Amino acid sequence: MKPLTVIGFLGSTLDASKFGPSRWNKWRPTVSICMQEDLRVDRFILLHGSYHRRLAEYVMDDIRDVSPETEVVPHVLDFDDAWDFEEVYGKLLDFARDFPFDPDAQDYLVHITTGTHVAQICLFLLTEARYLPGRLLQTQPQRGAPQPVGTWNAIDLDLSRYDGIATRFAEASAESASFLKSGIETRNAAFNRMIDEIEQVAVRSRAPILLMGPTGAGKSQLARKIYELKKLRHQIGGAFVEVNCATLKGDSAMSALFGHHKGAFTGAIQDRPGLLRAADRGLLFLDEIGELGLDEQAMVLRAIEEGRFLPVGADKEAASDFQLIAGTNRDLVSEVAAGRFREDLFARLNLWTFSLPGLAQRREDIAPNLDFELERFAEREGTRVTFNKEARERYLRFAESPDAEWRGNFRDLAASVTRMATLSPAGRIDSDGVGLEASRLRSLWSGGAKGGDILSELLSADALGLIDPFDRVQLAYTVEVCRRCGSLSAAGRRLFAASRELRKSTNDADRLRKYLARFDLDWASVAGVPEAKIA
Repeated sequence: MKPLTVIGFLGSTLDASKFGPSRWNKWRPTVSICMQEDLRVDRFILLHGSYHRRLAEYVMDDIRDVSPETEVVPHVLDFDDAWDFEEVYGKLLDFARDFPFDPDAQDYLVHITTGTHVAQICLFLLTEARYLPGRLLQTQPQRGAPQPVGTWNAIDLDLSRYDGIATRFAEASAESASFLKSGIETRNAAFNRMIDEIEQVAVRSRAPILLMGPTGAGKSQLARKIYELKKLRHQIGGAFVEVNCATLKGDSAMSALFGHHKGAFTGAIQDRPGLLRAADRGLLFLDEIGELGLDEQAMVLRAIEEGRFLPVGADKEAASDFQLIAGTNRDLVSEVAAGRFREDLFARLNLWTFSLPGLAQRREDIAPNLDFELERFAEREGTRVTFNKEARERYLRFAESPDAEWRGNFRDLAASVTRMATLSPAGRIDSDGVGLEASRLRSLWSGGAKGGDILSELLSADALGLIDPFDRVQLAYTVEVCRRCGSLSAAGRRLFAASRELRKSTNDADRLRKYLARFDLDWASVAGVPEAKIA
């Protein structure tokens, strides 16, 4: 049996009594808890206000008399208005967050007989939300002759008549959702709805969660935040174990996931517990689960359903109680149809499936994530860097435009901010730095091909932003032709060859010159040769 800790308020009325022998004929709820024959209390956290410190000392002395094995720990908790929901809930929430709970090693009872009605409601809410990871406890006197012991039992409260309760839960849910988003005030409505759903699933269910989305969409970061949220709610006590299944190939995959015994194969010089056992009582994140082989998938399925698996070379099964989050950038429905992914495992994972959109589908969230990445840079490097106003506006125009592909999603954004911050003079990112970064990103997304950044060599990012995509393709081709030809006239003849055949073109060089002028370009800047060389 695990040690038991009781948390409860001192009853300023019910626990009060004349301090003489007659007090033992009166039922006092706090003292009576420690007098129960079928309830051993190892520790009692006694909450009380400064005004009732003397009463608390008397009650603590009586508890020591009737139950010497009980450690009584006083905790002063003062309220300006004990009937103010906001104040009472806030201070009790702070208490719960700071208290070193260990649900795996101890049991907890939350006593709600004493304290104001508001305090009782708040204790109920915090227990339901798992900020207080225990059961609710109510005590009452016995009927008939005065008895100091009374009775105790677990109870449920009817809170239907309290209109503010739904609001309290909504606020707690919103706080958890913000936590999952790392405090980033995202603006994409579909993404925010999805995070709200994930928050509810995370705190109410232990079933596997499947996160789908392209590389760099934030699956790993979200999985870690889910783990931290569950740990904050005292729903999980073990470690967060992240595995990139794409790195598990061949025989080593089984050993890495499920462990092995010494001598199981060549090179197995000692026992290896495996990653599934490392995640016992914690959370296992299998990223890119679609990369696992079919044999590994079968063993993962059994481990999910039964909590047991067979290490490599072992004749005895191992056990691990973990919660699973899986991530993938593959279409698992197609993988199942192709026979590359087990249908039974997919069915087990598909209870809670969430598709994370890429950054290109969340352009309205680039601005708040830009600020987040700057904060991360400051924490990581110890140097705070900011944009000047013009540079920030220029970067957002580029980042939010259709021309910004964001193929690497948030990884691209994080790398972009890191480059600009590192190269910024005196901790300020200026417009020139933004222009250079925009050119880097265009080159990156074009695969480094010459045609991908050919226009950025000639025009500023602002000028490029004013050119329609249709015209950009035409202009890029024109520039390429100019650079392959030795003169303005030769380039004109090639570009307007069909017109020349139909005798619709009379001066190809002038026609090309006027076309380039539309974009504030000339032959010399485009081809890199003297203007005089036009024939």
